[in-house]
Amino acid sequence: MKVAGFDIGGANTDLAIIDFDGEEIVNIEVDFAYLPMWSNNDDLSHVLIELIEKICPISEIDAVGISMTAELVDAYDTKKDGVLDVVRKCEETFDCPIAYVGLDGMLSKEEIMETPLKAAAANWIATAQIATLISNNCIFIDTGSTTTDIIPIKDGKECAIGKSDFDRSATGELVYTGTLRTNLASFLDKIELNGKEYRVASELFAQTADVYMVLDLITQEDYVCDTFDGEGKSKMDCAKRITRVVCADLEMLTMDEVVEMSKFIHQKQVEQIADGLKQVVETQNLDLIVTTGLGKDILDKKAAELLGLEVKSMGDILTDEECVVAPAVGTSVMMNKYLR
Repeated sequence: MKVAGFDIGGANTDLAIIDFDGEEIVNIEVDFAYLPMWSNNDDLSHVLIELIEKICPISEIDAVGISMTAELVDAYDTKKDGVLDVVRKCEETFDCPIAYVGLDGMLSKEEIMETPLKAAAANWIATAQIATLISNNCIFIDTGSTTTDIIPIKDGKECAIGKSDFDRSATGELVYTGTLRTNLASFLDKIELNGKEYRVASELFAQTADVYMVLDLITQEDYVCDTFDGEGKSKMDCAKRITRVVCADLEMLTMDEVVEMSKFIHQKQVEQIADGLKQVVETQNLDLIVTTGLGKDILDKKAAELLGLEVKSMGDILTDEECVVAPAVGTSVMMNKYLR
């Protein structure tokens, strides 16, 4: 049985194709594509097919599972509209069995039509499937390009207090910060440099991908999103954008000073994630943290260590590439179980 699992986000669409022998995983292949759903959602069907055919002929796929967070993009008036549009496009794309990750497990098209919001931003349900392979009692953190999920698991089942993104933003279980697309001004008000504090310009000057390029924590291949100024993604391009955050430029600041600024910014984002993690830890009384996503080592491990917590990585059972698309892997696993 060959099952494709998609995680359709606002900016990235991730794919995991898993060969199953019963419930045993024989092989996993993964890929992803940058697809800004706020502007290019009509390209979704094409991107889904293209991603599969980079790995295998679409005729070899026996079933497709879908998780999504794209319903939140501002191309849709409501999240309900977004869910139904994604479902319609997926149903038009595939002829094989298809189902959707929801808060109560996999849902059919008919069930989605009755209660669309059960599928809204439910991809963390799929990621929990993978985290339980490491521990039945833990908190998993998944930091992708845009957001951070912090989900408690007890006795092998997720036990998040919040179920919607709106609710989880109050419980610490969703921190809207990511490894690539987060505007630095969203979590900074001042930057310390050379013994002074510089207030931050609240503009779309630089994002977290710029910081992690300067610090050599990601590569240009990882920097899959658009830049704020439409310019390049070299370390120098990134440094130029970072200087603007304090109303400066590369004639006013040295590269060493930009690196120092970037280290300060990195620490502030770690603290932002640690704040949400601390809230979940205190609520759930769990102290084992399982990390995944592009930010698992860059941000999540450091946030857990800042709080003195034990840390394990999904990298112990998945490759780094598979960790980046963990919700897609979990979606495929859930779809395979759904069919049995």
